[in-house]
Amino acid sequence: MSRLEAFAIILLGGGRMSMATHQRVTVYVLSGFLGSGKTTLLTKAIDHFTEAGRKPAVIMNEIGEVNLDGQLIANEVPMSELLGGCICCSSRGDLATALKELVTEEQPDLIFIESTGIANPMEIIDEVTDASLILPVELKAVITVVDAPQLLELSRTSRGKTYRLMQEQIRCANLLLLNKADLLQEAALQEVDALVREWNPYASVHYTVFSQIDMRLIEMLEEEQGQKQHLNAKHNDTDHDHANDNHHHHSHNHVMAYTHFFERAVDSNAFEEFVSKLPQEVYRAKGILSFSDTSSRFLFQYAYREMDFVKITPKGDVPDVAVFIGENFSKDAVRTELLKLESLSEVAAK
Repeated sequence: MSRLEAFAIILLGGGRMSMATHQRVTVYVLSGFLGSGKTTLLTKAIDHFTEAGRKPAVIMNEIGEVNLDGQLIANEVPMSELLGGCICCSSRGDLATALKELVTEEQPDLIFIESTGIANPMEIIDEVTDASLILPVELKAVITVVDAPQLLELSRTSRGKTYRLMQEQIRCANLLLLNKADLLQEAALQEVDALVREWNPYASVHYTVFSQIDMRLIEMLEEEQGQKQHLNAKHNDTDHDHANDNHHHHSHNHVMAYTHFFERAVDSNAFEEFVSKLPQEVYRAKGILSFSDTSSRFLFQYAYREMDFVKITPKGDVPDVAVFIGENFSKDAVRTELLKLESLSEVAAK
């Protein structure tokens, strides 16, 4: 049994669950090394969205047995604690369960997952996108808070495990905060900026103090088109002010994960051919599908240019859905090809 099959059993074992595709819960992952300012950003975001009439919820992961940072979260905010392990290793199944419990019991509008500072976001991305096949959740973005002075020191002195982990946390981000910017001189800040930009040329970068940003930047991550327009406008503004904590450098068209809901079954051979021709920037895909040429439903997985299909009988209202994960690939191109497959199936049915 694969990890994704086991995951499906965990989530579907509790009975039926509505999967209304138009009311999916937005999920943000907050990443960053220990002490970078993630929890400070989280509390500000919670206050903002609560005041705006939204209902945020939190999954907080701590490597220790006590959730001290959770004490900073208001009591009325639904929160699930994953203690004594990292989401990306020992707590992986716990994250799936926490998502299910929050969605079914609390009905939030959005969920913030604050990972422990030693977590690799790619593992969390994989876990949340697994959940999106079965639960009405959608991963919108990874927001990484960078301790700018710490990264600068590590880059100049010791490029060990912490340095490599920070690199992974930065590479996965859609939105990057270079925090504690007030502790660096201009030349040093530019050095950190250049390093971050080398690792991730697609994310938007903002200099912050105490993780203070315009929360509209997070809101815009929910609406991709609005985000592009905003970032392009910012990019065209040449009057950058470092005293303003919303310093922006680069617009981007980065798509970290694309979720496609199928309106009709597609031909299995045509789908396999489509998957075999995915661009190399797409390194992971998975889904639950019905095919027009067979009565069974299938759980499919794709990784390292290999694909696998396993018969599955989902419990509850689970739609045909596929998730594609990668770096800087065109969501529109993938969507167009999938819509072609659906159109061909509709023509064949007539």
